[in-house]
Amino acid sequence: MTEETTASSFPDEPARRVGSIAKGAALVGRIGADPRDDEELRQKKALLVLLAVLIAPVSVIWGVLYLALGSWVGIAPLVYFAISVASLVVFARTKSFRFLLAVQLLAILVMPTAGGQMLVGGFLPSGGVGLWGILAPLGALVFLEVRQAVRWFVAFLFVFLLTGILGEVLLADADLPLWFTSTMLALNIVGVASIAFMLLATFAHQRNEALVGLRVEQEKSEALLVNVLPGSIAARLKATDQTIADHFDATSILFADVVDFTPLSQRLPPAEVVGILDRLFSHFDGLVERHGLEKIKTVGDCYMAAAGVPDPHEDHARRAALLALDMRDAVTTSAVAGRDGLELRIGINSGSVVAGVIGRKRFIYDLWSDAVNTASRMESHGTPGEIQITRETYELLKDEFVCTRRGTIQVKGKGEMETWYLVGPRSDDPDIWREDGALLSMDDDGSRGSRRLDP
Repeated sequence: MTEETTASSFPDEPARRVGSIAKGAALVGRIGADPRDDEELRQKKALLVLLAVLIAPVSVIWGVLYLALGSWVGIAPLVYFAISVASLVVFARTKSFRFLLAVQLLAILVMPTAGGQMLVGGFLPSGGVGLWGILAPLGALVFLEVRQAVRWFVAFLFVFLLTGILGEVLLADADLPLWFTSTMLALNIVGVASIAFMLLATFAHQRNEALVGLRVEQEKSEALLVNVLPGSIAARLKATDQTIADHFDATSILFADVVDFTPLSQRLPPAEVVGILDRLFSHFDGLVERHGLEKIKTVGDCYMAAAGVPDPHEDHARRAALLALDMRDAVTTSAVAGRDGLELRIGINSGSVVAGVIGRKRFIYDLWSDAVNTASRMESHGTPGEIQITRETYELLKDEFVCTRRGTIQVKGKGEMETWYLVGPRSDDPDIWREDGALLSMDDDGSRGSRRLDP
């Protein structure tokens, strides 16, 4: 063999060993596996089988050492080995996790204590072999509920003390060499500590994974709750079980409806109908957030938002006006809705409202008052492409926005009402707006033109 060949083969040996160990562990983990098992049960089965396979060879070594020194007590570890292997064979056929767990816990509890500690002559002569029994309650803590694990722990204390005392009182010392007893004590402590640490490490790992998963799901739930409710309302809802109901004196409510969308939806495939509204209303959501309003709900092709709830704002009417203007501009852009020719009717009214969360299933944050009903009437009695406002809103906007008087109209449930159309914000340039409500603008060629905005 050349030097190059020898050098190149050595680095492959550790990797080959690791690969063999991984394959062996995977093969052991498949013993008793059932395709119908969920992930948790599959992990429990694999861990229990691995523990049984790790402890079984130790019992053989223990038994051989005792027999080699002339102590027939070595039969007890070999009996444990036979029971453990037999239970694994039965488990491979039946795939019953409860059967394997019961046999393994009972065997590791009884054999080191009654079969080892007592027969050798008690606590000290046995070299602490009874400590292996602690793996029974530790295993129960990992695989069962805490209440059941407590019972196994009480059983361990009882069996450990009883067999140790009986060995000291009733049975003669096995008369093993002192060096052997000391060595066995050290090996028993190391062996039990190693297996116990692995069990606790596995338990801690599973707990941490569960906590991480719980934290992720909690964050998802909180994000979903904030998507359904305003942030401050969601926080109050999590903090108390009391009914959430508030009164706000100064608010502005906006309703926007897509003109003639119902007949349009009857001519289009369902996916396209939903797609148009999704793109349009998602854009509206961004505008609502930008201007500091609160989206209340959508009903079909109608969009409702409010300013001044749940967080009061002195400029609530201004916020609603800017949102309405941006919404009207957005719907004329085919890139937003994905379809040309759409128009909005928008209505705004200002006043007091009652706000709260209704229901326990699919709950929403909603508003109630005559001001809300009037805002809805402003939309339904409005003109396509226009933003109709009431006198209450007009009085709040007239200094900052250009509004043209529509006149008196008959409103269902309200009688005659004086309304205005919101045109746009007033400019610092006095030449931009004429007194009659016409907007002067620059044409594409750079010359100044004009566009009448009053009806």
